[in-house]
Amino acid sequence: MPRPPLVLTIAGSDSGGGAGIQADLKTMLALGAHGMSVLTAVTAQNSLGVQGAWALPVEAVRAQYRSVVDDIGVQAVKTGMLASPDLVTTVAELLSDLAAPVVVDPVSVSKHGDRLLADDALDAVRTRLLPLATVVTPNLDEVAELTGVTVTDEGGMRRAAERLLAYGPRWALVKGGHLPGQAVDLLTDGSAEHWLRAPRHNNQHTHGTGCTLASAVAVGLAQGREVPDAVRRAKEYVTEAIAAGFALGAGIGPVDHGWQDRSRF
Repeated sequence: MPRPPLVLTIAGSDSGGGAGIQADLKTMLALGAHGMSVLTAVTAQNSLGVQGAWALPVEAVRAQYRSVVDDIGVQAVKTGMLASPDLVTTVAELLSDLAAPVVVDPVSVSKHGDRLLADDALDAVRTRLLPLATVVTPNLDEVAELTGVTVTDEGGMRRAAERLLAYGPRWALVKGGHLPGQAVDLLTDGSAEHWLRAPRHNNQHTHGTGCTLASAVAVGLAQGREVPDAVRRAKEYVTEAIAAGFALGAGIGPVDHGWQDRSRF
């Protein structure tokens, strides 16, 4: 059998299984990739929020990365929750000599508003991590923290993307899901613009959307797709995963990463 594409996620664990490492690996499996992981933090988390978070030592992160990359290799990397300046810096150092594409999901706040990135880590994200990104995928809250641009319309998305690109990523994907109306995202490299629109599903169970989208983009890049095609396919996948999101616990449930398989039955 041919080997599937190899995709590595560097992110935190969601004990409730809806976001983080768990969402990344589910997405990679659903889209035909072999997912591998470097765990950066452990959270106590459920449908109601994050009850606790503990960052792993940088030595543990470095050892996990070297173990995977030096033996197995990777064809794309996705980063998520990095928590602290030391972790951001360590991950940036590890990725600095990697030839594979890197998708940066600059996770700062959970779906429930819980802080997942230290305030003093933002500058390390801007100056150390974003210059290494093939694609950076912030939502509008993360855009505001990284660029200072508060987005209220599509013009604001364009201004925010320009600010993001100034930090050095090849492409910026500004996710406009928090705006009213259609779910619109802007993908740009500073010259070409791709506006991606999808119907907004009336479903509150959307936990893990950002992790899922970024992981799906990474899979597309590992498959050898160009960035616009990888992002378009990823948005199509996550849009249907949101539509199929299901209740879990007493709060916000997750998107359904396995909607493609379940739709066959």
